[in-house]
Amino acid sequence: MNAKMVVGVDRARALEIFAAVMREGSFSAAGRRLSLTPSAVARSIDRIEERLGVRLLLRSTRTLTLTAEGQAYLLTARRILADLDDAEQQIADQGAPRGRLRISAALSHGRLCIVPLLGDFTQLYPHILVDIALTDTIIDIAAGQADVAIRFGPLADSSLTARKLGETGRVIVAAPDYLARHGTPVVPEDLHRHNCLNFNFRRVEPVWPFRRDGQDFALSVKGNIEANNGETLGQLAAAGVGVARVGAFSVVEDIAAGRLVPILDAFNPGDAEAIHAVFVGGTNTPARVRVFVDFLRERLAK
Repeated sequence: MNAKMVVGVDRARALEIFAAVMREGSFSAAGRRLSLTPSAVARSIDRIEERLGVRLLLRSTRTLTLTAEGQAYLLTARRILADLDDAEQQIADQGAPRGRLRISAALSHGRLCIVPLLGDFTQLYPHILVDIALTDTIIDIAAGQADVAIRFGPLADSSLTARKLGETGRVIVAAPDYLARHGTPVVPEDLHRHNCLNFNFRRVEPVWPFRRDGQDFALSVKGNIEANNGETLGQLAAAGVGVARVGAFSVVEDIAAGRLVPILDAFNPGDAEAIHAVFVGGTNTPARVRVFVDFLRERLAK
């Protein structure tokens, strides 16, 4: 029998039969396990050997011995059958979240707001393997680089689904000892005399927005340190290096502890960045993604 003659053979069933023979130790025992006659089991093994053109088993009246090719085939058969079981289980039981959940989150927000929640999440969903990457690099969800990403600010048009998790405002802060040494700014223009710590994102020049008497305006500021995340700028401010304008979430603990003091609140323009969970949506969204996004919406709202 050549390969063309066995196109209709159920190869998954043949793998199952071969693995059962080696597990049970005989054609008859495997047949009883699979509700097949010993001759049907033997024919299945014969078809595999004919299709492959190699001998997998050395048979005697009492024993079955694997050849080298048979050992390799058995390992492969067991792996394929295990993969099939996993795939069928996940598809048949989509209501029970399981599998690897790949999350991409910004450095500061991820460390301060997402990571502390993961312990509770894994207790609720023990069959989900959480795989989180903290990076400020925008990854490609549509290309499969992650299952869900947490993103700030306006979202680009795309076919992805976005669910709002909340928003964060901005606050200007400085350490009490810095203010004692350099004075507390009373109006935004006072910042010209201060070391203003900035983000290093590409732009024409660093400006901070303000509102006075209902009118918005921008003020150019200068400083001697730049960083790519608000947590770092907040740490520098808490160390007395200068003044920083950062997301409120990144300095809330320092403010509560008195390590940082909000300043110029009367001129805060009230600008806020929306926080979204972005993922491939639709009816085929894995349950592990849906429950994670729902979990974040509930916990971050608190």
